[in-house]
Amino acid sequence: MNGASRILGSIAPLAAAPFSSSRQQGTTHFQRSHTMELHEERELHRNLLSMPHRPAFTASYCFLEPICATLPSNPDPSLASQDLAPVCKEGRLLSSWDMTFLWLGLVVGVPNYYLAGSLVELGMAWWQGIGTVLLANVITYCILVLAAHPGTKYGISFPVLLRASFGVFGANVPALLRGFVACGWYGIETWIGGEAIFRIVDVMLGKNRFSNLAESLPLLGTSVPELGCFFLFWLLQLWIVWNGIESIKKLEKYSAPVLIVLTVALLVWAVVSAGGFGAMLAASSAFGRGGRKEGKFWQVFLPSLTANIGTWSTLSLNIPDFSRYTYSQADQILGQASLPLFMAAFSFVGLAVTSASEVIFGHAISNPIELLSRIRGGFLVAVVSLIGVTLATLTTNIAANVVAPANALVNLDPKRFTYRSSGLVVAVISVCFLPWKLLQTSESFIYAWLVGYSALLGPIGGILLADYYILRQRKLDIDSLYSSSNTGKYWYSKGVNPAAMVALTAGILPCIPGFLSTVGLLKLKIPRLLLALYDGAWFVGFFVAGLVYLTLSCFPRVERAL
Repeated sequence: MNGASRILGSIAPLAAAPFSSSRQQGTTHFQRSHTMELHEERELHRNLLSMPHRPAFTASYCFLEPICATLPSNPDPSLASQDLAPVCKEGRLLSSWDMTFLWLGLVVGVPNYYLAGSLVELGMAWWQGIGTVLLANVITYCILVLAAHPGTKYGISFPVLLRASFGVFGANVPALLRGFVACGWYGIETWIGGEAIFRIVDVMLGKNRFSNLAESLPLLGTSVPELGCFFLFWLLQLWIVWNGIESIKKLEKYSAPVLIVLTVALLVWAVVSAGGFGAMLAASSAFGRGGRKEGKFWQVFLPSLTANIGTWSTLSLNIPDFSRYTYSQADQILGQASLPLFMAAFSFVGLAVTSASEVIFGHAISNPIELLSRIRGGFLVAVVSLIGVTLATLTTNIAANVVAPANALVNLDPKRFTYRSSGLVVAVISVCFLPWKLLQTSESFIYAWLVGYSALLGPIGGILLADYYILRQRKLDIDSLYSSSNTGKYWYSKGVNPAAMVALTAGILPCIPGFLSTVGLLKLKIPRLLLALYDGAWFVGFFVAGLVYLTLSCFPRVERAL
């Protein structure tokens, strides 16, 4: 069973040590284990210090710390539940291979293919696109490893980790922002699944009978048949979430390999149909001399880099939700090292096939579902291909876009929300994003959606990492994370850390004018500098928020909490 299957099987209920009448006994056991681990750690540290080349050994050892997960001794019921409890050593499920398979299942999907193909539509040559994707994912990998560390060490989820920097109640703000973005992605993936159903029905009926009925409604920007297929897929996912993750465990296990086979088959078709790789990859960059975007490469590169980082800026925040199940720091580091390679390889397919579509059909087609529906090979080829896309979209969407908002809502009110009820809320909110409009063009998908939400998530990442690594030196108080006492370390001011809230606002504000101008809500012409700040929204938010947070944390009022 791969990592995605295991983690999905443990979400509801999560494999955390339960808060029950036997908690005190369990706590004592884990405290003893923790004491033994600390003793072993000190002995190992003494041995390391006595070795030659001490700095190199010490640096690696400091990051590869042993697991220190224990249950809180007296948790506040408003801050604790079975879903939010730390996952102790005995509850760990994931090895490095499991994490590798988890990322494989997440990478091989329609949105990542579409993003790669969009770089061709924006004017990049294939090698420019691959370089952009690889650089973005190397940066993302570094953030993932850093953010995953506290999850592995302490067994805590993303919303609980946020309590250290934002306060035990203030953590709800960034957790809900992350959940809000996940709702948007849930809607996009649902639209992709619905579109695949639409194409399947159209192929089954033949002669484009179904697509001929798809007359777009001006108010919504889509047709009734397409909207009907969207809600059909929406209901299918809702049924699965409501009835438990076990119903798709076997499907999740085989979905990634199925999509890999389809991807390779698509690449082979493109090579044959376009007359070889030469014709596919011969297209020159639109930014070269005489190109339609001559001299404008850097204007496209920065937002494209930001968009690629933005793709995983969601999971790079809530990766503790997954890393809390890994056996060790080495497992999460090695398991996630596959991300840049997987993304580069899969992006090459998206870039190459999109370039081939320009040779075959006369214009670039970055939407793989539309491309699959045009392939000549008979009824069986079209239906099997589109069903594969549907199944892969189904499992990826539930794995990537239900966990974060569900945990955020449970963190908001552990008594009222469960994984199942949170899934219903996510499904309802996702419709409000009108996902078909986000996917209308490459520009709307990259500039409005991916870059737009990275302006929200970048600042959260900057604050979280600055707090954990610089201010706290990777040391957290588990009892205080689950305590609403005004003497707790993370109480700050009525459960909210003003420094984190000011820093979050400071990280978001510089990007707002550029966002409003990009989506057409601001008609006034704004300075190029503000547009440039928006193009690099994730970087701007990450560093501005992190620096502001560190500066404000020097004041005595905040210092008392450290």
